[in-house]
Amino acid sequence: MALQALCGARIFTGEQFLDGHAVLVDGARVVDVLPTADVPAGYSRHDLPGGTLAPGFIDAQMNGGGGVLFNETRTAEGVAAIAAAHARHGTTGLLPTFITDRGDRRAEAVAAVRDAVAAGAPGILGIHLEGPFLAPARKGAHDPGLIRPMADADVDTLLDTGLRTVLLTVAAEAVSPPQIRRLAEGGVIVSLGHSDASYEAAAAAADAGARGVTHLFNAMSQLGHRAPGLVGAALDHGGLWAGLIADGHHVHPAALRVALRAKQGPARLFLVSDAMPPAGSMDDSFTLNGRTVTRCDGRLTLADGTLAGSDLTMDRAVRFAVEHLNQPLAEALRMASLYPAQFLRFDAERGRLAPGFMADMVLLDDDLSARAAWIAGVTPGSGHPPPSAPAP
Repeated sequence: MALQALCGARIFTGEQFLDGHAVLVDGARVVDVLPTADVPAGYSRHDLPGGTLAPGFIDAQMNGGGGVLFNETRTAEGVAAIAAAHARHGTTGLLPTFITDRGDRRAEAVAAVRDAVAAGAPGILGIHLEGPFLAPARKGAHDPGLIRPMADADVDTLLDTGLRTVLLTVAAEAVSPPQIRRLAEGGVIVSLGHSDASYEAAAAAADAGARGVTHLFNAMSQLGHRAPGLVGAALDHGGLWAGLIADGHHVHPAALRVALRAKQGPARLFLVSDAMPPAGSMDDSFTLNGRTVTRCDGRLTLADGTLAGSDLTMDRAVRFAVEHLNQPLAEALRMASLYPAQFLRFDAERGRLAPGFMADMVLLDDDLSARAAWIAGVTPGSGHPPPSAPAP
């Protein structure tokens, strides 16, 4: 591919904003970010129509999009369709999320992601298995008939997926610390969620190797003054990262603002979509484990009112973080790119626009809607370089 120089937009490198600069791209990688006047000879210049050029978004939890549900379409084509739908909203890396289901279907889901990665489907970084090792008391929209404790044979299976990245959501009370330790030592990223665990049990799971907490506040033991619960452990334990569904429905903005101020580092809070098929689609209903989920006023619910994912996209989550969580734009962008990259251990090549990093980028309008995205230097589905500004 010809050398490219992306000019004309304000650039956010992951650390700072730069005006009057260009991103130099050679194939799939960023070569440099330097003043536009210093672009070397040999680069094909693409003048972008203003806006902000930032590292592409990384979503660690998305169940579907564009009318496709991963649990129901367990194929490489289904995975690619979900990724393409979210790429239009700036997501350049994602973990298709498979929720509690039968074991044979879970194996098909793993194979689908493995096939998609082998075929070079843009943006597929691995898989997120949410369940079935959860707490029935905090089941949320998961089928209680399929929830169960983890067996040692499950650990063997999870360590043999053939995938670089496996994120596994478990309840602390459904697995043992030795199982967590074995999974973590084998490379699985263990996240705590759908759990009624005490603060002490959650902290013990973190000490055993659990690295994150799935959709903070939702489907978990809450923060009490004498029983801090999983929420308290997530905020107090410096090693636990946590995803936030910032859509105004799953968690009150005030609770999210408090959590952002309270989080003990070095781990951080980051944005996830928890998206379902209506995200990036006009569909207002779909079937989940044989149950109908309906969208109304931006909420996705089962018949009994239980929230069942969201129709959120990552560009909307970034906008929500700025407008309702009082986050500076730079921090909101990091919550959608750098921090999830760090959580998933991709931060050596994703989450920044810097020499040697993947040329995964999103161009945002002034209202923070995604105008275009590029994965490995090309627009997904087109094979073309970035669009240029219209000629004057």
